[in-house]
Amino acid sequence: MRPARTIAVFPTMLTLGNLVCGFFAIVVAARVDKPDSALMNLVDIENVMLSGWLIFLAMVFDALDGYVARLSGTASDFGAQLDSLCDLVTFGVAPGFLLVKMCPRFTYLHKEAVWVIAAAFAACAALRLARFTVETSDEDEHLSFSGLPAPAAAAAIAGFGIMFHTLRNAEMPLRYAHQIEVVLQTALPCFAVMVALLMVSRIPYPHVVNQIFRGQRSFGHVVGVVFALVAVMVIRGYSVPIICCVFALCGPVRLGWAKVIQRRHQEDPLF
Repeated sequence: MRPARTIAVFPTMLTLGNLVCGFFAIVVAARVDKPDSALMNLVDIENVMLSGWLIFLAMVFDALDGYVARLSGTASDFGAQLDSLCDLVTFGVAPGFLLVKMCPRFTYLHKEAVWVIAAAFAACAALRLARFTVETSDEDEHLSFSGLPAPAAAAAIAGFGIMFHTLRNAEMPLRYAHQIEVVLQTALPCFAVMVALLMVSRIPYPHVVNQIFRGQRSFGHVVGVVFALVAVMVIRGYSVPIICCVFALCGPVRLGWAKVIQRRHQEDPLF
């Protein structure tokens, strides 16, 4: 075993920032009580929202640490291993724990089931991260992933905490906000199971950040990105969780559509 004699300071600090955000996301989610009613109180909904945003902040640190390490030429096995350990806490344990806390009705009625689902989510995140660390090399262009990335899976869960807060506190609330929140809280554990399975699948997913921002693009591409970011910021309470869920589901939808097109070509060569 060869000891690590030098460590890249700045990328390591960014990676640890990811871990700190995940740790505090768990701490904040732990403040949520366990009510018997279908809805959380206002204090709990604030904590759920804050925990969700901490997970998203951790995604920023996670995106920056690898980029800074490659840019500065300080990428190393130590950094890769540390990144996986921190990701497991932030994108495996934290969203699993948050899932239990932001589904009070489901948790009250199916206490054992919700904890099993949360543990399965964390376990699938660990498997996904271990596979990514083993299969990824420094020569990879990082333009796609095999299976849903753990940060994207965590965002798909954490985004609902932000949406629940928006449904309760929006200046112009939706007409059936109460019913929507109850339905989402009931369906969220089942959605978490699907997201966990997508993490350990081999379904291809694009690396959105690299494909959008890497290299030179047309003027229209840049304008479109700017307007998309503005739209997200204006209605972020709804747009962020919807975008995360769409990204998580786009993999199986694209794969299914490709299989349908391929089958049509095989049945009708002139199609």
